[in-house]
Amino acid sequence: MQRQTLTDVRTCGINRDRWYVVARSSEVKERPVSVTLWKQPIVLYRSESGTICALEDRCPHRQVKLSAGIVKRDRIECAYHGWQFDAEGNCAEIPYRAENQKIPNCQIKSYPVKELDGFIWLFPGEGDSEKIAPMGMPEWEHLNYIASVAAIDYQGHFSFLIENIMDMYHGHLHDNYQAWASAKLQSIEVADDRIDAHYEAQSYYRIDKIWSISQLFFPALRRLHPEPLDVSYIYPHWASSLGQDFKIYCLFCPVNETHTRAYLIHFTSLNAFWRLHKLPVKFRRFVKDSLFGSANKLLEGLVEQDIEMMEQEQQAYSKSPQNRSYEINPTVTSVQRLIRHQASLGSF
Repeated sequence: MQRQTLTDVRTCGINRDRWYVVARSSEVKERPVSVTLWKQPIVLYRSESGTICALEDRCPHRQVKLSAGIVKRDRIECAYHGWQFDAEGNCAEIPYRAENQKIPNCQIKSYPVKELDGFIWLFPGEGDSEKIAPMGMPEWEHLNYIASVAAIDYQGHFSFLIENIMDMYHGHLHDNYQAWASAKLQSIEVADDRIDAHYEAQSYYRIDKIWSISQLFFPALRRLHPEPLDVSYIYPHWASSLGQDFKIYCLFCPVNETHTRAYLIHFTSLNAFWRLHKLPVKFRRFVKDSLFGSANKLLEGLVEQDIEMMEQEQQAYSKSPQNRSYEINPTVTSVQRLIRHQASLGSF
């Protein structure tokens, strides 16, 4: 029974009736951008007014990629023959069409898409996208939080990544890159669409003085102290908090069974500096923007080490899927059950 469960998990699709993150807002500018969300090639483009649009990345005329084309006002124009498509996927113009020729009924799929908290969220399913809200990150715009972002791109199933970041027992892998040590699982809460695991850990950081942020860069300044470490799989994304000072998100874009993209977003809290809260908003915005990315090196180091392990896991599974893996952390087994359940609801 255990062997079949693992085999299912490593080949599970996604529940498409959820919001996924396909790009950062800053990555979509004047030119169209091609992305893939669980085997679906999608083109993102920004209209002249700045609105994000998402269509299947295919011109129905000759089946070439629309992402190789250009944007004209609120339409995307195919690079091959200049056919233009609007944000709903309708063919709106063919430059060489004769007056007596009708535009073919060759609509392509359009996707609900939103810009929220610095990222582009896309709903690939057929369900009602208005009934399900994107997870969002309230700290993105909050003046008391400093953000850093690292991209994750590895050759492996998305289950390896969510298991990795829900399992706080692999900390010795990360040496000086991690913010905590000696995690101990206290409790787990499981629902149909989320898992909340509560650990007790020893934190290396305490952001309570003006020089505290320097601990991110100088390990000698760190001192261990107990903090709660909470991690949540809010399908299909992940959120965690370490005490009052740190919040981390992982936003998923599964590409296929053996390729996953994601974004890891780290927030450092400035809530302890009460004098800062009394300063003008414009100055606080300047401080927030100036410190953006201050933990990037830390995040990139974590990501590099995790990717190496996750790709080894995928390679081992691909080579010998019949080999049984043994797991004693109930958080991980709960994650596997949730992935299988959600895949059964809206997989493709």
